[in-house]
Amino acid sequence: MRWSAVIPVFNEADYLPATLASLIAQDEPVRIIVVDNGSTDGCIDAARQQAQAAGADILFLDEPTPGQVHALRRGIDAVETEFVAVCDADTVYPPHYLKRAGELFDAGGPGRVMLGAWLKPDDGDPDHAMRARRHRLTAAAVWPRQNHTSGAAQLFRTEALRRAGGYDPARWPYVLKDHELAHRVLKLGQQAYDPDLWCVSSSRRDDRRGVRWTLFERLMYHFTPNAAKDWFFYRFLAGRFAARGQRDTVLRQRSWDKQG
Repeated sequence: MRWSAVIPVFNEADYLPATLASLIAQDEPVRIIVVDNGSTDGCIDAARQQAQAAGADILFLDEPTPGQVHALRRGIDAVETEFVAVCDADTVYPPHYLKRAGELFDAGGPGRVMLGAWLKPDDGDPDHAMRARRHRLTAAAVWPRQNHTSGAAQLFRTEALRRAGGYDPARWPYVLKDHELAHRVLKLGQQAYDPDLWCVSSSRRDDRRGVRWTLFERLMYHFTPNAAKDWFFYRFLAGRFAARGQRDTVLRQRSWDKQG
């Protein structure tokens, strides 16, 4: 088995069953690691029943410290495979997802340390999907050493992820940890995007209140030279996020649930 999939979970009863079903159905064998980050809606008990019914290899872990960054760190610590896919509990992965990712890692050799999948909209509109794919692949071609996808769609060579320091709440306790982590991992090698590497994320994520960065900050990210990216994250962006209260835990205050 070459793959592990780590899923941080906080109250995802409506979405987690579909995510797990999609990972259980992968063409490539995978060790699924579910990290409960304090759920109270019964989703973890339901997931255990789903795993038992499917005969799936799922490891359930608990991480009491609130925040995805803590749950992800706990899950990555338990990975024993060559590759690891970071997954979200409201995202569906096509059966070929890990198989295609393995092919891309093999084609790139040891210097390919990371992959990014593009997010296919869940509205079923082929034109919308085509635009989403073109946007992500074009951005990845223009800025090959930057992140262009969600943390739900990142895949890593495990050794490189650990060498880069992995998810580190002491270093980056804020939102957009996917971009900061990619910054560190890509110091060790290259990444790839591919038209056939995609997943479907819930449309509830269209509402990004409380977790977005400004247009100015996005432009700074794209146009700050790679040699100055440490300054961008740890001096420039960290201070702005801290002032706005945009720590990782704001992801638990989800605006799509009731009134947020």
